[in-house]
Amino acid sequence: MLSLLNLLAFLALSGFAVYLFVQLVYTRYLFVKLGKKAEFEPNFKERINAVLINGFGQKKLFKDKKSGLMHLVLFYTFFIIQVGLIELIIKGFIKGYEFPFGGGHKYFSLLQEWATFLMLLAVVYGFYRRYGEKLKRLQWKRDGKAAFVYIALFTLTSSILLTLGFEAIMLDHGPNLAYAPFSGGIVLLFSGIGSSAGNVLFYIFWWVHMLTVFSFMVFVPQSKQAHELFALFNIFFKKTGPVGKLRKIDFEDEDAEEFGVGKIENFTQEQLIDLYACAECGRCTNMCPASGTGKMLSPMDLIVKMRDHLTEKGATVTSRSPWMPKLVFGSSALSPSLVTESAARETASTVEMPNLIGEVITEEELWACTTCRNCEDQCPVANEHVDKIIDMRRYLVLTEGNMPHEATRYFQNIERQNNPWGINRKERIKWREELKGIEVPTVNEIEEFEYLFWVGSMGSFDKRSQKIVQSFTKIMNVAGIKFAILGNEECNSGDAVRRMGNEFLFQQLCQENIATFQAVGVKKIVTIDPHAYNTFKHEYPEFGLEAEVYHHTELIWKWIKDGLIRPRKEVKEAIAYHDSCYLGRYNSIYDIPRQILKSIPGMKILEMERNKEDAMCCGAGGGRMWIEETQGKRINVERAEQALSLNPTMIGSNCPYCLTMLSDGTKAKGVEDQVQTLDIVEIVEHSLD
Repeated sequence: MLSLLNLLAFLALSGFAVYLFVQLVYTRYLFVKLGKKAEFEPNFKERINAVLINGFGQKKLFKDKKSGLMHLVLFYTFFIIQVGLIELIIKGFIKGYEFPFGGGHKYFSLLQEWATFLMLLAVVYGFYRRYGEKLKRLQWKRDGKAAFVYIALFTLTSSILLTLGFEAIMLDHGPNLAYAPFSGGIVLLFSGIGSSAGNVLFYIFWWVHMLTVFSFMVFVPQSKQAHELFALFNIFFKKTGPVGKLRKIDFEDEDAEEFGVGKIENFTQEQLIDLYACAECGRCTNMCPASGTGKMLSPMDLIVKMRDHLTEKGATVTSRSPWMPKLVFGSSALSPSLVTESAARETASTVEMPNLIGEVITEEELWACTTCRNCEDQCPVANEHVDKIIDMRRYLVLTEGNMPHEATRYFQNIERQNNPWGINRKERIKWREELKGIEVPTVNEIEEFEYLFWVGSMGSFDKRSQKIVQSFTKIMNVAGIKFAILGNEECNSGDAVRRMGNEFLFQQLCQENIATFQAVGVKKIVTIDPHAYNTFKHEYPEFGLEAEVYHHTELIWKWIKDGLIRPRKEVKEAIAYHDSCYLGRYNSIYDIPRQILKSIPGMKILEMERNKEDAMCCGAGGGRMWIEETQGKRINVERAEQALSLNPTMIGSNCPYCLTMLSDGTKAKGVEDQVQTLDIVEIVEHSLD
């Protein structure tokens, strides 16, 4: 009779828990489906590889080695324990049941016990990291949910060992320390209580385990633990191709009601999966230059607020829709007949909710982003924060005409004079006048050339950046390279324009530049600007550019290896080298600049604590170069301090924007006379005969 009651209770509770779990997961799926469909590129090899490396291989998690090891243990022991859960369930109805592995069951038992114990240790260590060590990135929110996770996982693992231990006592089995070392220890500890007491305690801990499983099952989809369900899908469906590449807006779409994203359902479904995949681990915010210097932006907080907004809106939509039945625990139940996605989206557009921009996400958050992608590089579940921020900036700029006054002035100057300062465009070539005896031909002054040297607005008009341009032209002359510039025909590349949200102006500049390139027969482009390099290489091809694109450091290293230039003079300097975001995280070029510096006699490279993939942004990206910082500490000063902490005699970079920001940082610290700030090409020039 008791066995029957036990079975009926288990079936009722497990059925209800599974019912709720399926509904909760399914409603999240429906909420994601409210988003726009995105084009899916079936690059299955690349996608599967990403899942293997970052999903099953946990690569990103090992950026923090301690947490990485802890999560690796949790991830793989989870699968082993789930297999054991099936056997444990059956044990509650068939005394002494074991999987029919024959003589091999003892090895399964050993594996299960060690997996359970290791998970228990990982849970205890995770609790210590959050509440003992008080890891900064985990202290952002105190709502009790994190504590529940640790308590639940501790209960799950410890109850397995206790159940197995009291089962052995119930069956009058002695301790098997060889193949059941941890439950065997429990048998030793409680061996004198007798089989009847063992029977009672077995069922107590069996039910403790089952109730915890059911509770956790229902909790997972409603919490940050939803990443356990969505993370692998998110990694698989992440857009492929160059990292950080932005989506193109079709301005010829007559059905478009807005440009950019002003409502949560106007993100793509691929973007919305990110929201439920977020693990709230704080790695993104921990590395964010805006968050780290006291700005309002927190990449994790941004994702979480968008997720909660989507859940609230989705639940409201489903409760109003005739095709969805009544809500259960804040999420819609299953329905045998569903309306079309377009009808669901139409319903969503009529629901009165807080505005996505202004109420859920503030404008200050959106404009604080430098687009450095440090957040995305850190994210273990492949979330993409930057494209969502840019999409919302696009809405502000293109649909509402709402932007910082500096951005308005920037766009006006680009439109009128093709440069951020509004200087007469005919002065774009004046920097050439300072070069005596150095050939810098325009495309109209030479019959043929191998490389088009894209000087860019910084190189053309900014006095400090002009020195970088002049050094590079001298080196190209020394190397015997046939090159030409566009001169006054050069426009702005449009990188910052695009990332500040003015996609319409970007496309105008892009098409104008491509037409110019085609008119003069450009096959290869080289630039000193990583931002222009990135947009030419990865974004212009979508609009028709067919050309090889190089950053000047790539060619300098090639010419050194080929013997076209030979750094021979000693440059006895200790250089703190700064990795620019758009050459580094966007294009994975880290070693080439360092190889160049190593080839220079006397040069000592000092690596900052945050370097390569983890390098902190200088603060200029995403148009922030042209917008004043009014909150917290200046990002460039923070980065300059990180460099100066190494006591360098020189700070080196590979980007005119970075160099300007770092130079301003050394001035702010009053050390500009003691510590030089130079581009790599200037250092190479000093070392040449």
